[in-house]
Amino acid sequence: DAAVTVARGRVPGAGQFHLQVRVAGIGRGRVLILIEDHTAARRVEAMRRDFVANVSHELKTPVGAIQLLAETVEAGADDPDFVRDYSGRMRKEARRLGVLVQEIIELTRLQEGDALAEPEVVEIDDVVAEAVDRVRVEADGRQIALVAGGTKGLRVRGDAALITTAVRNLLDNAIRYSEPRTRVSVGVSLDPEHSDIVRIAVVDQGIGIPKEEQERVFERFYRVDKARSRATGGTGLGLSIVKHVAADHGGTVELWSAPGRGSTFTLVLPRLPEGEPVEGDVEGEPADAVPTPGSGS
Repeated sequence: DAAVTVARGRVPGAGQFHLQVRVAGIGRGRVLILIEDHTAARRVEAMRRDFVANVSHELKTPVGAIQLLAETVEAGADDPDFVRDYSGRMRKEARRLGVLVQEIIELTRLQEGDALAEPEVVEIDDVVAEAVDRVRVEADGRQIALVAGGTKGLRVRGDAALITTAVRNLLDNAIRYSEPRTRVSVGVSLDPEHSDIVRIAVVDQGIGIPKEEQERVFERFYRVDKARSRATGGTGLGLSIVKHVAADHGGTVELWSAPGRGSTFTLVLPRLPEGEPVEGDVEGEPADAVPTPGSGS
């Protein structure tokens, strides 16, 4: 028996496969080689060790706040203005709890071995358009301009809903940590050195992330600015979900950031080969291209 570790896919930094290899002789100079993939099992086990404790702690915060606010409202029930104010706070905590539960469900799904049981062809144009549409109201409310552009017609293979969620989470994170009247952009491109790799970059002009914090931002429930995250309804799960979506698609997430200059999060995914037939394609139809958004620095 031997444990073997090999690189996963074409994307640098996409992780590794953990394989168990068994070799047995079966006579007449022949051998039987049995290879078992333990990658998913090892990843799930590593996540479970601390996930339950983290979830319990995070759920207690909004639940405790709602309970305290309810008791306060009950004590001041004869003051309509008081009740209106505190019931509004209760609604805010309830919404935060709802978002947290939904993201826990999404993260749990990603931890399962069959997250990509039935991969499909994913149009990156559609993914970006849907993700931008989901965060537009929030961006408008914070007076943040959304800009989308880049190379058109790129495709990957995977789960469209999961990739859309990942891009949405990157946009949502950029909006939360940006000041009013700034810009958040999302640009799609091919890797300049590897034409079989798609890059989806979300660029903001926000507060930036100190270098010593950058390794931890993808951890579950980790927040660089806890006060700001709580004020804007952040759960600390969004970037962790992005990381898992990337890994499940054989990709990775890259981060560039500088305090006071902003951040660029890039979702890196293997491109669907151009020669691979896709239902509905029109042969010879060119894909238009638009300029990639600026760096925002």
